[in-house]
Amino acid sequence: MARSKVGKTVESLGEYLREQRESSRLSLRQLAEQAGVSNPYLSQIERGLRRPSAEVLQQLAKALRISAEQLYLRAGIVSPDPGIGGSVELAVLADPLLDERQKQTLLDVYASFLAMNAGSDTP
Repeated sequence: MARSKVGKTVESLGEYLREQRESSRLSLRQLAEQAGVSNPYLSQIERGLRRPSAEVLQQLAKALRISAEQLYLRAGIVSPDPGIGGSVELAVLADPLLDERQKQTLLDVYASFLAMNAGSDTP
């Protein structure tokens, strides 16, 4: 069940990126060049076959001139629910001293703590 949720998140992210690219009147090739990714990789993201890293999402947001936070929400990196994460995830993603692997590891640990605490009655 978790796998299908992740799949749907990635697909909706891809659809959203395609809509943003088309409304910006950019070709796939132009956006890929501006974001510093390959054409095939961007195509796979748009078709929901790949899940981009937070860094790639940030590059795409910059190229599309949209909010990186909006892409993080669409990708499932940041929770849309008030009071659940958000500022912690954004702080980790914005930290220039961490590499991509370290950021993802911190986000995974944080998400596991949130899930563990949601299952317990302790505040």
